[in-house]
Amino acid sequence: MKWRAFIVIFIGILGGLYFRTGANNNDEDDDKMMKNAVRTVSRTIAKKVFAPERPEGAGALVRRSIGTREIRHFTPFLMLDHLVGAGKGFPDHPHRGQETITYVLRGNVDHEDFTGAKGTIGPGDLQFMTAGRGIVHAEMPRVDEDGRAPEMMQLWVDLPEELKDTEPRYRDLLAKEIPIVNPDDNVEVRVISGEAYGVKSVQNLAYTPVVFYDYKVQPGGFIRQPVPDDFNVFLYVMKGSIRINGQEKVDQFYNAVFNEEGNTIAISVNVSAEDEARFILVGGKKLDQEIHQNGPFVETTKEKIQRAFFDFKACVNGFERANKWQSEIGKRMK
Repeated sequence: MKWRAFIVIFIGILGGLYFRTGANNNDEDDDKMMKNAVRTVSRTIAKKVFAPERPEGAGALVRRSIGTREIRHFTPFLMLDHLVGAGKGFPDHPHRGQETITYVLRGNVDHEDFTGAKGTIGPGDLQFMTAGRGIVHAEMPRVDEDGRAPEMMQLWVDLPEELKDTEPRYRDLLAKEIPIVNPDDNVEVRVISGEAYGVKSVQNLAYTPVVFYDYKVQPGGFIRQPVPDDFNVFLYVMKGSIRINGQEKVDQFYNAVFNEEGNTIAISVNVSAEDEARFILVGGKKLDQEIHQNGPFVETTKEKIQRAFFDFKACVNGFERANKWQSEIGKRMK
């Protein structure tokens, strides 16, 4: 009897250990689930602005949504233009202290600069240009083969202070190099820079870290795009309308800049919508530095801005090749 009692007690102890271990495992699983749930936080809209048409360059029409009174700067972003009327284009002009990202949606854009670089950005192509210590160039849009007016986006991005004196450079990204992902029948995304649905873009496109996605979402479609915690993020609608977090509506030609809290952007298109929505979703690493901008010159102090104007006029300190230089494509205006 004593042995039987001992065995019963022993089995009871083992059973208790087993169930306690199982309970601990369940607790660990619950903790993991809670942590995963906390990790996914959708950002909300901080500000929403409409981009009206305005003249730029030589008779061009753009819709500007960053670089305005409503959104002067949104580090690292300095300006966003949506070209909707080419005019004669953008003849010879300088840049310093920034990078530009040109995305051609339709038509072609010829470019040429004082280093001798020249070429054409075709439909679906992008050009990442680092102005660095100084560059002078021209950009001249052309109609497409069907005679339709060109359409493009251009984004100006601030450079970290330690890279503002770097040499100018280009990185051309061809349409055929851009991964296109269709996670379901309602969603298509061009992964220009970053990662979406497990697919990564071409790397090392710009000095300032940027993610850039071109989304097309059909009625009833939904996306949840992760974004880095230390990036500022905005969204610009080129076609249709969308909803953020299933609530706030963003219509065509509106730019929505997001609050910093959160690491995903949740976007949907109403099932009753008449057509698809197309928008760019862009994020950039926040730069902890002052922004002083005067036209195409971007520095961290007023004194450096004054110096940039002097250097450009005197053709020194990065602008030596600007002396008597004229682009060939700029001569089309004459």
